Amino acid sequence: MNIEELSLLHPCFARGEKNAKGRIHLPVSPGCNIECRFCKRDFNDTEQVPGVASSLLTPKEAVEAVGRAKEACPDITVAGIAGPGDTLATDFALDTFELIKREHPTMVKCMSTNGLMLPDRAERILEVGIDSLTVTVNAVDPEIEAKINAGINYHGKHYEGVEAAEILIRNQLEGIRLISEGGITVKVNTVLIPDINGEHIETVAKTVSEAGAKLYNIIPLIPRHELATYPPPTCEQIDGARQKAEKYIEVFRHCMHCRADAVGILGGEDIGEQIYLKRIQGETPFSHG
Repeated sequence: MNIEELSLLHPCFARGEKNAKGRIHLPVSPGCNIECRFCKRDFNDTEQVPGVASSLLTPKEAVEAVGRAKEACPDITVAGIAGPGDTLATDFALDTFELIKREHPTMVKCMSTNGLMLPDRAERILEVGIDSLTVTVNAVDPEIEAKINAGINYHGKHYEGVEAAEILIRNQLEGIRLISEGGITVKVNTVLIPDINGEHIETVAKTVSEAGAKLYNIIPLIPRHELATYPPPTCEQIDGARQKAEKYIEVFRHCMHCRADAVGILGGEDIGEQIYLKRIQGETPFSHG
Protein backbone atom coordinates (compact mmCIF):
# COMPACT_ATOMS: atom_id res chain seq x y z
CA MET A 1 0.00 0.00 0.00
CA ASN A 2 1.52 3.33 -1.02
CA ILE A 3 1.57 6.51 1.01
CA GLU A 4 -1.30 8.08 -0.94
CA GLU A 5 -3.58 5.12 -0.17
CA LEU A 6 -2.48 5.10 3.46
CA SER A 7 -3.26 8.82 3.78
CA LEU A 8 -6.95 7.98 3.34
CA LEU A 9 -7.09 5.03 5.73
CA HIS A 10 -4.33 5.45 8.33
CA PRO A 11 -4.35 8.38 10.80
CA CYS A 12 -0.55 8.43 10.99
CA PHE A 13 -0.32 9.05 7.24
CA ALA A 14 -3.09 11.64 6.98
CA ARG A 15 -2.36 14.74 4.95
CA GLY A 16 -2.80 17.94 6.94
CA GLU A 17 -3.69 17.75 10.62
CA LYS A 18 -5.42 14.34 10.70
CA ASN A 19 -8.14 12.25 9.10
CA ALA A 20 -11.21 10.71 10.72
CA LYS A 21 -9.97 7.13 10.66
CA GLY A 22 -9.21 5.16 13.80
CA ARG A 23 -6.81 2.46 14.91
CA ILE A 24 -6.53 -0.33 17.42
CA HIS A 25 -3.13 -1.13 18.91
CA LEU A 26 -2.85 -4.76 19.94
CA PRO A 27 -0.49 -5.46 22.88
CA VAL A 28 0.76 -8.92 21.95
CA SER A 29 4.56 -8.54 22.04
CA PRO A 30 5.90 -9.10 25.58
CA GLY A 31 9.68 -9.05 25.26
CA CYS A 32 12.38 -6.78 23.91
CA ASN A 33 15.85 -7.28 22.47
CA ILE A 34 17.41 -3.83 22.98
CA GLU A 35 18.00 -1.64 26.04
CA CYS A 36 16.81 1.91 25.34
CA ARG A 37 17.92 4.23 28.09
CA PHE A 38 14.60 6.14 28.00
CA CYS A 39 12.40 3.05 28.53
CA LYS A 40 10.69 2.60 31.87
CA ARG A 41 9.64 -1.02 32.16
CA ASP A 42 6.04 -0.90 33.32
CA PHE A 43 2.42 -1.95 32.81
CA ASN A 44 -0.30 0.44 33.92
CA ASP A 45 -3.72 1.85 33.07
CA THR A 46 -2.92 5.56 33.27
CA GLU A 47 0.18 6.72 31.37
CA GLN A 48 -0.46 8.04 27.87
CA VAL A 49 2.96 7.19 26.45
CA PRO A 50 4.28 4.75 23.84
CA GLY A 51 5.30 1.29 24.98
CA VAL A 52 2.81 1.13 27.86
CA ALA A 53 -0.17 -1.23 28.06
CA SER A 54 -2.57 -2.55 30.66
CA SER A 55 -2.66 -6.13 29.43
CA LEU A 56 -1.08 -8.70 27.18
CA LEU A 57 -3.15 -10.53 24.58
CA THR A 58 -2.63 -13.78 22.73
CA PRO A 59 -2.92 -13.60 18.94
CA LYS A 60 -6.38 -15.18 19.14
CA GLU A 61 -7.53 -12.67 21.76
CA ALA A 62 -6.12 -9.84 19.67
CA VAL A 63 -8.15 -10.83 16.62
CA GLU A 64 -11.29 -11.05 18.76
CA ALA A 65 -10.51 -7.53 20.05
CA VAL A 66 -10.32 -6.28 16.45
CA GLY A 67 -13.83 -7.58 15.85
CA ARG A 68 -15.17 -5.83 18.96
CA ALA A 69 -13.40 -2.60 18.02
CA LYS A 70 -14.88 -2.55 14.52
CA GLU A 71 -18.35 -3.05 15.98
CA ALA A 72 -17.87 -0.27 18.53
CA CYS A 73 -16.23 2.16 16.07
CA PRO A 74 -16.71 1.39 12.36
CA ASP A 75 -14.18 4.10 11.50
CA ILE A 76 -11.36 1.93 12.86
CA THR A 77 -9.47 0.92 9.74
CA VAL A 78 -6.02 0.10 11.13
CA ALA A 79 -4.82 -2.81 13.25
CA GLY A 80 -1.42 -1.89 14.63
CA ILE A 81 1.10 -3.63 16.85
CA ALA A 82 3.65 -1.43 18.59
CA GLY A 83 4.48 -3.37 21.71
CA PRO A 84 4.61 -3.32 24.56
CA GLY A 85 7.84 -5.12 23.63
CA ASP A 86 9.47 -5.20 20.22
CA THR A 87 7.27 -6.81 17.61
CA LEU A 88 10.09 -8.84 16.06
CA ALA A 89 11.66 -10.05 19.31
CA THR A 90 8.99 -12.78 19.40
CA ASP A 91 6.64 -14.36 16.85
CA PHE A 92 3.40 -13.12 18.40
CA ALA A 93 2.97 -9.97 16.27
CA LEU A 94 3.39 -11.70 12.92
CA ASP A 95 1.22 -14.61 14.10
CA THR A 96 -1.48 -12.06 14.96
CA PHE A 97 -1.24 -10.36 11.59
CA GLU A 98 -1.65 -13.69 9.83
CA LEU A 99 -4.95 -14.20 11.68
CA ILE A 100 -6.07 -10.63 10.92
CA LYS A 101 -5.26 -11.10 7.25
CA ARG A 102 -7.58 -14.11 7.19
CA GLU A 103 -10.42 -12.87 9.42
CA HIS A 104 -10.37 -9.09 8.76
CA PRO A 105 -8.90 -8.79 5.25
CA THR A 106 -9.85 -5.13 4.75
CA MET A 107 -7.96 -3.90 7.83
CA VAL A 108 -4.75 -1.96 7.26
CA LYS A 109 -1.95 -3.86 9.00
CA CYS A 110 0.62 -1.60 10.66
CA MET A 111 3.63 -2.64 12.72
CA SER A 112 6.38 -0.83 14.65
CA THR A 113 9.81 -2.21 15.49
CA ASN A 114 13.26 -1.15 16.65
CA GLY A 115 14.58 -2.85 13.51
CA LEU A 116 17.17 -5.16 15.04
CA MET A 117 15.56 -8.26 13.52
CA LEU A 118 14.27 -6.68 10.31
CA PRO A 119 16.68 -8.40 7.90
CA ASP A 120 15.93 -11.77 9.50
CA ARG A 121 12.14 -11.28 9.42
CA ALA A 122 11.74 -9.31 6.18
CA GLU A 123 10.53 -12.27 4.13
CA ARG A 124 7.80 -13.16 6.61
CA ILE A 125 6.75 -9.51 6.96
CA LEU A 126 6.20 -9.42 3.20
CA GLU A 127 4.33 -12.74 3.26
CA VAL A 128 1.98 -11.57 6.02
CA GLY A 129 1.15 -8.48 3.98
CA ILE A 130 2.02 -5.66 6.35
CA ASP A 131 0.83 -2.39 4.80
CA SER A 132 3.04 0.03 6.74
CA LEU A 133 6.07 -0.45 8.93
CA THR A 134 7.52 2.00 11.43
CA VAL A 135 11.16 1.68 12.46
CA THR A 136 12.56 3.64 15.40
CA VAL A 137 15.98 4.95 14.35
CA ASN A 138 17.45 7.31 16.93
CA ALA A 139 20.90 7.68 15.37
CA VAL A 140 22.97 6.47 12.44
CA ASP A 141 26.26 7.22 14.18
CA PRO A 142 27.22 4.35 16.55
CA GLU A 143 28.85 6.72 19.04
CA ILE A 144 25.58 8.64 19.39
CA GLU A 145 23.40 5.52 19.37
CA ALA A 146 25.45 4.02 22.23
CA LYS A 147 24.42 6.98 24.40
CA ILE A 148 20.75 6.19 23.75
CA ASN A 149 20.77 2.40 23.77
CA ALA A 150 22.89 0.46 26.26
CA GLY A 151 22.91 -2.91 24.52
CA ILE A 152 21.20 -5.54 22.39
CA ASN A 153 20.45 -9.25 22.52
CA TYR A 154 21.11 -10.61 19.06
CA HIS A 155 21.25 -14.23 17.91
CA GLY A 156 21.76 -15.50 21.45
CA LYS A 157 24.54 -13.06 22.37
CA HIS A 158 24.53 -9.82 24.35
CA TYR A 159 26.36 -6.82 22.91
CA GLU A 160 26.99 -3.45 24.53
CA GLY A 161 28.07 0.06 23.63
CA VAL A 162 29.34 0.98 20.19
CA GLU A 163 29.50 -2.66 19.07
CA ALA A 164 25.80 -3.07 19.82
CA ALA A 165 25.02 0.22 18.11
CA GLU A 166 26.86 -0.79 14.94
CA ILE A 167 24.84 -4.00 14.65
CA LEU A 168 21.56 -2.25 15.35
CA ILE A 169 22.11 0.58 12.85
CA ARG A 170 23.32 -1.80 10.15
CA ASN A 171 20.25 -4.00 10.56
CA GLN A 172 17.86 -1.04 10.69
CA LEU A 173 19.09 0.41 7.40
CA GLU A 174 19.33 -2.96 5.67
CA GLY A 175 15.85 -3.82 6.90
CA ILE A 176 14.37 -0.53 5.70
CA ARG A 177 15.85 -1.18 2.26
CA LEU A 178 14.47 -4.72 2.09
CA ILE A 179 11.01 -3.76 3.28
CA SER A 180 10.69 -0.69 1.07
CA GLU A 181 11.91 -2.63 -1.97
CA GLY A 182 9.19 -5.16 -1.17
CA GLY A 183 6.53 -2.48 -1.62
CA ILE A 184 5.74 -1.69 2.03
CA THR A 185 5.59 1.96 3.06
CA VAL A 186 8.18 2.66 5.77
CA LYS A 187 7.89 5.41 8.40
CA VAL A 188 10.81 6.19 10.69
CA ASN A 189 10.45 7.47 14.26
CA THR A 190 13.29 9.29 15.99
CA VAL A 191 13.19 10.23 19.66
CA LEU A 192 14.62 13.75 19.85
CA ILE A 193 17.01 14.08 22.80
CA PRO A 194 18.56 17.53 22.41
CA ASP A 195 21.65 16.82 24.52
CA ILE A 196 22.43 13.61 22.59
CA ASN A 197 21.06 13.55 19.04
CA GLY A 198 19.75 17.09 18.65
CA GLU A 199 22.39 18.01 16.05
CA HIS A 200 22.13 14.63 14.34
CA ILE A 201 18.50 14.66 13.15
CA GLU A 202 19.26 15.98 9.66
CA THR A 203 21.74 13.16 9.08
CA VAL A 204 19.26 10.55 10.30
CA ALA A 205 16.51 11.91 8.05
CA LYS A 206 18.78 11.95 4.99
CA THR A 207 20.10 8.45 5.67
CA VAL A 208 16.75 6.75 6.23
CA SER A 209 15.27 8.51 3.20
CA GLU A 210 18.09 7.16 1.06
CA ALA A 211 17.36 3.71 2.49
CA GLY A 212 13.74 3.92 1.31
CA ALA A 213 11.70 5.43 4.16
CA LYS A 214 8.83 7.68 3.02
CA LEU A 215 7.71 9.44 6.21
CA TYR A 216 9.58 10.75 9.25
CA ASN A 217 8.25 11.34 12.76
CA ILE A 218 10.26 13.23 15.38
CA ILE A 219 9.11 12.28 18.88
CA PRO A 220 10.10 14.52 21.80
CA LEU A 221 11.87 12.72 24.62
CA ILE A 222 9.70 11.86 27.60
CA PRO A 223 12.30 11.92 30.43
CA ARG A 224 12.20 8.42 31.94
CA HIS A 225 14.42 5.63 33.20
CA GLU A 226 18.16 6.41 32.69
CA LEU A 227 17.31 9.65 30.87
CA ALA A 228 14.93 10.90 33.55
CA THR A 229 17.12 13.95 34.24
CA TYR A 230 17.50 14.93 30.58
CA PRO A 231 15.39 17.91 29.47
CA PRO A 232 12.78 17.28 26.80
CA PRO A 233 13.07 19.35 23.63
CA THR A 234 11.38 22.72 23.45
CA CYS A 235 8.80 23.51 20.79
CA GLU A 236 11.45 25.54 19.00
CA GLN A 237 13.88 22.62 19.01
CA ILE A 238 11.24 20.25 17.67
CA ASP A 239 10.27 22.67 14.92
CA GLY A 240 13.90 23.26 14.02
CA ALA A 241 14.55 19.52 13.77
CA ARG A 242 11.49 19.07 11.57
CA GLN A 243 12.59 21.85 9.23
CA LYS A 244 15.99 20.22 8.81
CA ALA A 245 14.49 16.77 8.26
CA GLU A 246 11.89 17.83 5.71
CA LYS A 247 14.64 18.78 3.28
CA TYR A 248 15.00 15.04 2.69
CA ILE A 249 11.72 13.35 3.66
CA GLU A 250 8.07 14.11 4.36
CA VAL A 251 7.62 14.90 8.06
CA PHE A 252 4.72 13.71 10.20
CA ARG A 253 3.53 16.42 12.59
CA HIS A 254 0.58 15.14 14.64
CA CYS A 255 1.92 12.26 16.77
CA MET A 256 -0.27 11.64 19.85
CA HIS A 257 2.20 9.50 21.87
CA CYS A 258 -0.19 6.55 21.62
CA ARG A 259 -0.13 3.72 24.14
CA ALA A 260 0.54 0.18 22.94
CA ASP A 261 -3.14 -0.61 23.58
CA ALA A 262 -4.77 2.58 22.23
CA VAL A 263 -8.16 2.20 20.53
CA GLY A 264 -10.17 4.85 18.71
CA ILE A 265 -9.70 7.96 16.61
CA LEU A 266 -6.67 10.19 17.18
CA GLY A 267 -7.62 13.06 19.47
CA GLY A 268 -10.93 11.44 20.38
CA GLU A 269 -12.06 9.19 23.21
CA ASP A 270 -9.97 6.09 23.79
CA ILE A 271 -12.35 3.13 23.95
CA GLY A 272 -9.83 0.54 25.06
CA GLU A 273 -11.74 -0.25 28.25
CA GLN A 274 -14.68 -1.37 26.11
CA ILE A 275 -12.51 -3.59 23.96
CA TYR A 276 -9.97 -5.31 26.18
CA LEU A 277 -11.45 -7.82 28.59
CA LYS A 278 -8.35 -8.68 30.59
CA ARG A 279 -6.09 -6.62 32.86
CA ILE A 280 -2.63 -7.76 33.86
CA GLN A 281 -0.58 -5.70 36.27
CA GLY A 282 3.10 -6.49 36.23
CA GLU A 283 6.47 -5.64 34.80
CA THR A 284 8.16 -6.82 31.64
CA PRO A 285 10.86 -5.53 29.28
CA PHE A 286 9.70 -3.50 26.33
CA SER A 287 10.98 -1.01 23.82
CA HIS A 288 9.70 2.29 22.54
CA GLY A 289 7.88 1.35 19.40
